[in-house]
Amino acid sequence: MHHFFTAIEPFVRAHGSPVVGIVLFFESVGLPLPGESLLILAGVLASHGEISPTLLLLYAWIGSVLGDNLGYVIGRVLGRKALLRYGGRIGLTAERFAHIEAVFDRYGPVAVAFARFVNILRQLNGIVAGVAGMAWERFLLFNALGAALWVGVWGGGALLFGRHIDTLEGLMRHLGPGGIAALVAVALAIAGGVYWLARRTSR
Repeated sequence: MHHFFTAIEPFVRAHGSPVVGIVLFFESVGLPLPGESLLILAGVLASHGEISPTLLLLYAWIGSVLGDNLGYVIGRVLGRKALLRYGGRIGLTAERFAHIEAVFDRYGPVAVAFARFVNILRQLNGIVAGVAGMAWERFLLFNALGAALWVGVWGGGALLFGRHIDTLEGLMRHLGPGGIAALVAVALAIAGGVYWLARRTSR
């Protein structure tokens, strides 16, 4: 991974946000790339004015959504048997695939929305949804919501804290346990809203 960042950072500096979008696109198709770490790195660069923050978030979101949708098409067209036959080349073993399918069976669209926050699920989100036969409209909606939340948390967080990294410790002390608990409560409320929306659309 260190070699990857050593190679990719000059490209991000030179060509900006499209490079991030391209890497996230291929990660979302299923390739084992460190997209999350790259997004954080790019967010820090954007916080120092080296690339456009707006374009970074936009390209990151577009690349993530398009990559997952291509993965969905691949999963829908090829099916489980073909993917298990050739998936080992990208780390998609039968055991791993069965585990991810179990998550999707249990949580449905909610798994799509929050898959990006879990390694491996992030890379295989679209493929598994396609194999499982999830309706494309539902997948598109929750995938777009999940990508926006993921880009906002990691890209936006890196933008904020990259610009104010020296004040982060003071902010945490100022918030105290009560303030931090309130932030967690807000995050849970958002998650509950996504779950409620998923239940409504599944009826």
